[in-house]
Amino acid sequence: MAKPDGRLTHDLDPRDRPPRDACGVFGVWSPGEDVAKLAYFGLHALQHRGQESAGIAVSDGRRIVVHKEMGLVAQVFDEPSLTALHGDIAVAHCRYSTTGASVWANAQPTFRSTPAVSIALGHNGNLTNTRELAAMLGPGNGYGTMAATSDTDVLTELFVRGPARPGGVEEAAARILPLVKGAYSLVFMDENTLYAARDPQGFRPLVLGQLAAGWVVASETAALDIVGATFVREVRPGELISLDERGVRSRIFALAAPKVCLFEYVYLARPDTTIGGRGLHATRVQIGRTLAREHPAAADLVIPVPESGTPAAIGYAEASGIPYGQGLVKNSYVGRTFIQPSQTIRQRGIKLKLNPLRDVIAGKRIVVVDDSIVRGNTQQAIVAMLREAGALQVHVRIASPPVKWPCFYGIDFATRDELIAGSCSVAEICKAIGADSLGYVSLDGLVAATEQPAGSLCRACFDGQYPVPVPDSDQGKTVLETAASR
Repeated sequence: MAKPDGRLTHDLDPRDRPPRDACGVFGVWSPGEDVAKLAYFGLHALQHRGQESAGIAVSDGRRIVVHKEMGLVAQVFDEPSLTALHGDIAVAHCRYSTTGASVWANAQPTFRSTPAVSIALGHNGNLTNTRELAAMLGPGNGYGTMAATSDTDVLTELFVRGPARPGGVEEAAARILPLVKGAYSLVFMDENTLYAARDPQGFRPLVLGQLAAGWVVASETAALDIVGATFVREVRPGELISLDERGVRSRIFALAAPKVCLFEYVYLARPDTTIGGRGLHATRVQIGRTLAREHPAAADLVIPVPESGTPAAIGYAEASGIPYGQGLVKNSYVGRTFIQPSQTIRQRGIKLKLNPLRDVIAGKRIVVVDDSIVRGNTQQAIVAMLREAGALQVHVRIASPPVKWPCFYGIDFATRDELIAGSCSVAEICKAIGADSLGYVSLDGLVAATEQPAGSLCRACFDGQYPVPVPDSDQGKTVLETAASR
């Protein structure tokens, strides 16, 4: 990761992006409402969870129509495309690729149809036994040789074949879900019913909300807020729910063994979302307070890396007594770019998104708070930028423990070789990013801030203890590389 002189091997490598969650899912059952527009607003609230593709499927009781494209929600949908989606049920999805390439064929919701039933499905997470599930589809339909090119495709195919037996989609899902391993928060529908399901570990969040005349399921409570739905409860780990004119039906298909992703609390979910009864803004402020106690610094100003480091920076300033200020300005209009810049431009590329306030920073000892360090190139660039702006000292504080292990449950973390903490000590990382000091919040301190029992949280990216077994041969790979090797 680092050269002999301590510099990182890549200057702002374009792959050095924040950790990405696989997707956001949203579903609504509400006869008489414009469900396509409700889904559109719900996806806007979940855009941070996936920015490669977006899609909405709507059923009018007779057929399902799907509209999906590559791009952001506002790029994929406009007034005419939403107006064309008529019905009482909608399933919506925004995606980052973890299994399957970033191409239109893998955009969701996925859709399958037989003479008996049609199904549209959105999936947040990543399955770990896709090959075994694909084998259930019969000879010649193995993963990679059938039309399915992602774990979600395989699952959709299994669900749509199930209704050939008695009981319809609900019974098919109840039979198949106990066989599925890995992380999945699912929102799916047939022509008449909306369904939601969550894996027995509950890795990824999924919540149920109520409208004046209907129901909503979504990845985060923030999406309920934006469509005017009242939070009812979280979908329980190991639970399948069905929503239609008969109301809400619930069945448990597997015993719950909760392992909610700890990184949801650190970064992935919006700060205005609630998980486990605790608002994430409050959690992140508390992480900052803990960080200040564990890693104090003699400094003049605490600044965040906006916006992911802001709540923790507020907490750090509160606990330390050091003034809080804005030292970096974020360009809110910068999204993903497909331009391949020259090396000179790449080295300056961080300023496309962040620029320092020189009159605030010059002559001061700065504590800069961020949510995590993945490869370290971004932090190296930020430290250099602050020094160029006149900072006397730069002390980096991180609101999560060192990320040492890849994730196999829906976060697109790098391989272990690419994770700077996978091969470097804190002192080596500090030297590599050019900081005067570096401090990470402890794992115990992070867990305490969530106010959740330690045993109910997945901490695998920090401690390498995977709740759902992953082959040793896969543990140095990304989710995508693991899927490709199956």
